[in-house]
Amino acid sequence: MGGGSKGKGMPRAMTPVEEVDISAVRYEPQAMQAPHLTGFPLKAFVWLMESRLLGPLVTSALKKQNNMTQMLQNTVIPERPMYYPEFPPQEPEQGVVVVAEDRDPVDRVEEALQCLTPYDPSARFTSADEKNPFLYWKIRDFAYAYRSGIMTPSAVAEHVIAGIEEWNNKKPAMPMLVYFNADDLRKQAEASTKRFEQGTPISVLDGIFFAIKDDIDCFPYPSKSATTFFDKIRPIQKDAVCVARLRKCGVIFIGKANMHELGLGVTGNNANYGTARNPHSIDRYTGGSSSGPAALVSSGLCSAAIGTDGGGSVRIPSSLCGIVGLKTTYGRTDLTGVLCDAGTVEVASPLTASVEDSMLVYSAVAGSRPTDKITLRPSPLSVPNLVSSDNSNILQSVKVGKYTEWFHDIEEIILPELEEMRTAHVVSIGSEALCDLNAHYQEGRRTELTFDTRASLALFGSFTSTDYVASQRLRRRIMYYHMEAFKKVDVIATPTTGMTAPKIPPSALKIGESDYVVSAKLMQFIFAANLLGFPAITVPVGHDKQGLPIGLQLIGRPWGEASLLRVASAVEELCLKKRNRPSTFYDILKT
Repeated sequence: MGGGSKGKGMPRAMTPVEEVDISAVRYEPQAMQAPHLTGFPLKAFVWLMESRLLGPLVTSALKKQNNMTQMLQNTVIPERPMYYPEFPPQEPEQGVVVVAEDRDPVDRVEEALQCLTPYDPSARFTSADEKNPFLYWKIRDFAYAYRSGIMTPSAVAEHVIAGIEEWNNKKPAMPMLVYFNADDLRKQAEASTKRFEQGTPISVLDGIFFAIKDDIDCFPYPSKSATTFFDKIRPIQKDAVCVARLRKCGVIFIGKANMHELGLGVTGNNANYGTARNPHSIDRYTGGSSSGPAALVSSGLCSAAIGTDGGGSVRIPSSLCGIVGLKTTYGRTDLTGVLCDAGTVEVASPLTASVEDSMLVYSAVAGSRPTDKITLRPSPLSVPNLVSSDNSNILQSVKVGKYTEWFHDIEEIILPELEEMRTAHVVSIGSEALCDLNAHYQEGRRTELTFDTRASLALFGSFTSTDYVASQRLRRRIMYYHMEAFKKVDVIATPTTGMTAPKIPPSALKIGESDYVVSAKLMQFIFAANLLGFPAITVPVGHDKQGLPIGLQLIGRPWGEASLLRVASAVEELCLKKRNRPSTFYDILKT
């Protein structure tokens, strides 16, 4: 643990990070210790955790079992705190095109479009066979179909509406959307259709169907964060900045997507509206908290979605549902109008069916808020130049790092204090989430939340101010280790998750589920990108023996989204034939 020492009667003292012998570090994974609860046992456990008398005893036992108390309260950490990601200046990216972020989103998308490989409709609009395996329709396919008159946005909208209504009417409830207005969807599609008929489409994103996670404002739809009440205490007056940028490009919004309540879970379970199901196997979780966005894109009902990622909440469901999930650098995208806009680990970013589409959506939504430009000093906004001759051998020229203890022919790196990183992340995101909600929580809204959310908030409420400061000291140490690793490699490769999609216990549907052991497996490899603010992307690379998707995660240097997308595109190309059609799939571009 970073060369710490402890004598009799003395607290453990960590060696200053610059003096740690990284080569001597050995990873000793610690299994999460927590009960798996559903139904009445979950209710009883939450009652204990919220009890003024017994709650402190329960949370103290949980923290001690998982070594959190020793890490945060019985350890001397010599580094000063890092309260949000602080990045050293970065070298300019190679093989990329700078897209000025102060330009109109339409212009940025057009510039990104010019960086893609030439589009060949004949290779796309043919039946799937061995030479042309199943592929999702891409954004450029819809644009071609609209411009050539093969289809109209209004015609596609009817396919979308039919699919959503079919899914929403299933029993038990398993909605992908928690707010849906078919008339509004038809109205948006009609406006887009008229633009194509008049020969004046706004951009390549005009007429493209998007879902927006329920913790991101999309006027006039309510933002409930999949609770039963949040829209009543936080009325929506305008779009979030990322949504406004997409709307400016002509995007069609299909509604507000289901999610794990308040984003405080990574399975996607939601007892309020019903739990979204994995299109590859409807008896399994999508992953979360961006469960609805992942299910909608994976099932083909929309081309892209915008989710939030504070603890793998874009990457985990994308991996489990077999799609692409991009987590941008902390501060790269303006979070104004997003419920988690004040946190230090969250971003809003795209879920798409392909890396190409992720690149187009990223070019539209990216752009830091003014305060972040001052404090974070982001590198220029760029996209990869996929038509460059340098791109043909990208996997030979880029240095990919892997930590053997994590991921079993790539450059070897060592990343110390991984358990400390998990603890620091949990304390950071938990304290920030509770701070956002505490006023409502204390005013009696607690009982309106699901039981697994209440269990999480009870745990978060046990964190002290010293726990939070200690976690920020750990953040600085772990940032140092990762920046040292990036001196040797361009990207770090890991599995996205420690398991494929878990089964949904039938007893979890009505009341919910608390399973920190499964959550820890799902989150095993995601902490660094959130705690340290790095960009990361998950790309589908195959399936397990049960046919469930497996994702590969690539973590990049700060502000290195373009380089990350460049490598991800090459990985995707290698693995195209390993992707299977989900068992639940809607072909909304029926031609």
